[in-house]
Amino acid sequence: MFLEGKRALVTGSTSGIGLAIAKALAAEGASVVINGFGDADEIAGICAEIGATHSGANLMDVGEIETMMAEAGPLDILVNNAGMQHVCPVEEFPVEKWHQVIALNLTAVFHTTRLAVPAMREKGWGRIINTASAHSKTASPFKSAYNASKHGVDGFTKTVALELAETGVTANCISPGYVWTPLIEGQIPDTMKARGLTEEQVINDVLLAKQPTKKFVQVEEVGALATFLCRTEMGNVTGANWSIDGGWTAE
Repeated sequence: MFLEGKRALVTGSTSGIGLAIAKALAAEGASVVINGFGDADEIAGICAEIGATHSGANLMDVGEIETMMAEAGPLDILVNNAGMQHVCPVEEFPVEKWHQVIALNLTAVFHTTRLAVPAMREKGWGRIINTASAHSKTASPFKSAYNASKHGVDGFTKTVALELAETGVTANCISPGYVWTPLIEGQIPDTMKARGLTEEQVINDVLLAKQPTKKFVQVEEVGALATFLCRTEMGNVTGANWSIDGGWTAE
């Protein structure tokens, strides 16, 4: 287990992509702090399963981020995964929703990173991995805040990579396309009803229309990529934006 003795924090990791990343890191021996909301018993079960601890910090609150980072202690691995979405035409986009999306998807990444970097610099080793999106490389209509935040994460990650280039600390993005999660699965019946489509049509002609493989990305695949970037052999891989989107952004 090549991450034995390493300490990791994964935000937005009580379900979905973040949980898969946390499990993958723990499987390689990392001591993991998970973060997010959810049923207390389910979270306790996750912690027991992978030997993790939990922080319920609200990442839209700077004070709570600072407390979480202080309680987590010096980190070797920081995975910024927490995010949210709101779909609306720009002229109708609620101002409060814009601020929330930017705060969680982008500003929280800044705060956790600025607080994690000093210890990583001191150790001369660190891995910062930010979950971006295919929307960090391309755009879709009605997702102005999300597109802006994910493009911002890409630019922020590159800047951090350059600043830390000689320290042994790397910073990279992972940019998934449509990932098969309970959230996506739950949207299918509503889309079928709203558009008068079959389940197969919703999957192939709506959700996977932009993914040439016509396959959903699996959360375990994202977890495997995140863990791969933590290997010592990946020390010269930094400032990169890794697509895992079934070929979406290749077109």
